[in-house]
Amino acid sequence: MNVFFPLIAVLIWSVNTIVSKLSADSIDPAAISFYRWLLALLVLTPFCLPGVWRHRHTLKAHLGQLLLLGLLGMVLYQSLAYYAAHTVSAVMMGILGATIPLLTILLSLLLLRLAPTRGILLGGLLSFAGLVWLVSAGNPAQLLHQRPGNGELMMLAASTSYALYGVLTKRWAIPLPTWQSLYVQIFFGVLLLLPGFLHAPDVSLNAANVPLVLFAGLFASIIAPFLWILGVQRLGASTTSIFMNLIPVFTALIAVLFLHEQLQLYHWTGGGITLTGVMLAQRLKTPLRKPRTVQPPVRES
Repeated sequence: MNVFFPLIAVLIWSVNTIVSKLSADSIDPAAISFYRWLLALLVLTPFCLPGVWRHRHTLKAHLGQLLLLGLLGMVLYQSLAYYAAHTVSAVMMGILGATIPLLTILLSLLLLRLAPTRGILLGGLLSFAGLVWLVSAGNPAQLLHQRPGNGELMMLAASTSYALYGVLTKRWAIPLPTWQSLYVQIFFGVLLLLPGFLHAPDVSLNAANVPLVLFAGLFASIIAPFLWILGVQRLGASTTSIFMNLIPVFTALIAVLFLHEQLQLYHWTGGGITLTGVMLAQRLKTPLRKPRTVQPPVRES
């Protein structure tokens, strides 16, 4: 039964990719970004604010770190995805988003001094080849004459932002309970999103976009993280992380069934190569270099 916690979480996040795509036609990206996190903040306030107040002295010492985490995880990642949805299919968004585990590993090499492994080397090369195949629609030669589309670049930037968010969260290990830390990050996210919201040309809510805001603000921002945390607690971080690889699969199925998007051969090929690379990086732990064996000094008798 424990596997259902991360499984339902990734299903919700997959549906949220579809929600992001649907939002492109019904609400300004700055508006849904702001409304989403404002709703999550309001719902979490009764549960989290008392604890945040109790830990205010710890919080004060880590305000800058929490502000940066809010910028990376709640502002850049989500906002870039909403803007990318204007020009990128939901299938492509799901595949590009699936690179987050690999990008997390690569950033960990730099920031956490993670030892390089054969999986990281082979997985990184495979995933890069798969991404080139994807963004070129199966014709890599065309990248020599034209750059990838803005939507693809924004989704890769969004994935990089969230990968950096995960690495910094681990590096800093801020001594706050998980939900209180998230609450403060969401608070900063709402503040940072406010200027863009105020300058958006149209922030009106209507029957078409309110369900999208509700899903993003409640299911994707609160319920899915809650289920994911339960999965980590009961299955362990390594086992739970494997479920992230299902997001592009679920997203593609939902996009084909409900958005009537077409899966092209280059989606299958590039997506398959990319995901294979991600899984290799996660699972193949053999170090690139064998640790040196230090010979004990010869003792003279």
